[in-house]
Amino acid sequence: MLEKLTGTFSDIVRSLSGKSKITEKNIEETVEQIKMALLEADVNLRVVRRFVNSTVEEAKGDKVLKSVDPGQQFVKIIHDKLVAMLGDSKTDFALKGPDTQSVILLLGLQGAGKTTAAHKLAYRLQKEGRRPLLVACDLIRPAAVEQLSVLGEKIGVPVYKEDGAKASDAVKVAKNSIGFAKKNGYDTVIVDTSGRLQIDTEMMAELVSIKKAVDPIETVLVADAMTGQNAVDIAKSFDEQLGLTGVILTKFDSDARGGAALSLKTITGKPILFIGTGEKTEDLEPFHPDRIASRILGMGDVVSLVEKAQETVDQEEALKLQKKMARNEYTLQDMLDQLQSVKKMGSMQQIIDMIPGLAGQVSEDQINKAGLKKQEAIIQSMTAKERANHLIIGPSRRKRIAKGSGTTVQDVNKLIKQFEKTKLMMKKMTRGRGAQAKMMNQLGAMGGMGDMMGGGMPDLSSMKLPKGFSLPKGFKF
Repeated sequence: MLEKLTGTFSDIVRSLSGKSKITEKNIEETVEQIKMALLEADVNLRVVRRFVNSTVEEAKGDKVLKSVDPGQQFVKIIHDKLVAMLGDSKTDFALKGPDTQSVILLLGLQGAGKTTAAHKLAYRLQKEGRRPLLVACDLIRPAAVEQLSVLGEKIGVPVYKEDGAKASDAVKVAKNSIGFAKKNGYDTVIVDTSGRLQIDTEMMAELVSIKKAVDPIETVLVADAMTGQNAVDIAKSFDEQLGLTGVILTKFDSDARGGAALSLKTITGKPILFIGTGEKTEDLEPFHPDRIASRILGMGDVVSLVEKAQETVDQEEALKLQKKMARNEYTLQDMLDQLQSVKKMGSMQQIIDMIPGLAGQVSEDQINKAGLKKQEAIIQSMTAKERANHLIIGPSRRKRIAKGSGTTVQDVNKLIKQFEKTKLMMKKMTRGRGAQAKMMNQLGAMGGMGDMMGGGMPDLSSMKLPKGFSLPKGFKF
């Protein structure tokens, strides 16, 4: 996501970071680069002008020009302006307590991904301890009700629908669902509405009636990030007639430019609540403006990376593994388990974009996607004894393993060398102290993935936390 923009901003940050002196000319040249990058990213012209003017004004002050480290100070200003453009801080749903019903009304054009977003949202709220109910009010699109039913069943969330309902019955279905939810103790009602290929009077009239019938606490637009500035125009139209409380941006993982995300808050005043980062049910992430700004600047997103690891790695197993690493008992079976855990965290591109120093520097084309499968196949072709003790894997065993995994002896040799290097790195990491060592132990699964890219990925043991990095309050490993 945001690859092109991140690449440009990363270059700018690198060029500034080493400067011991910043002149007004440096500032003007850098801001011009930023302006062109934002325009190429399809950011709204008014937003670009506001960003550029405020950045120039602040950067030309004594705070930067006479600072001890003007390069870093200028980068901080750019970061802060990006955060402000994206929305200052994370915005949460204003849902009522579990004893009181909360209704979330989802709106959007056809094809934006409302139905998929509805089930992802229900899944997330269910994990948070709420009792959601999905409501099928899209009676226009063929099979929309059936799609929501299938998705609801997949995550164990009930779907309210009325058999034989006509396209004109959407308001009635929505109203009846509220009574059903109260009777059955569902505290969060998520209403999936119908969309059109474009905004029209009929659709808006129906949505206004549905809103009156269900009295939602959250009225959320689901918009396609790939549409760029069009998403901003759509949000303005919906807000004017229905009063939005926020936006969910879908297909954010495919949005290489980022114009919608960078323009929405400034133009509409409405926060981005969540972003869709993939096709899986769990691929709906809260939108953190500060973390996205860090990713754009190539600084990575360590906190999100660790959170992803915590969601997919069993904490008890992670603790056992940490002890094994300290005793130098890390095995090929452990490596296989960790490789499989990393796959659950999302695509390699998403993971790499969160690593400081790599964000924006590695493209999808550079990732050797077959590398992970090859490594898995080789280890899976070994016996339990071989996985437990790699030292017994001699020439004849290597030939057998290569044949069983459909690879070559050279591939097997390469994996074993990589494993030995990883094992040594893991032992070093457990000796570290502080937040960085804890983080590296949590993400140790990624240590042996140097062959995932054709050009080679640096060991994560050499990864440095961003200057001033600190974990959020209450955040534990």
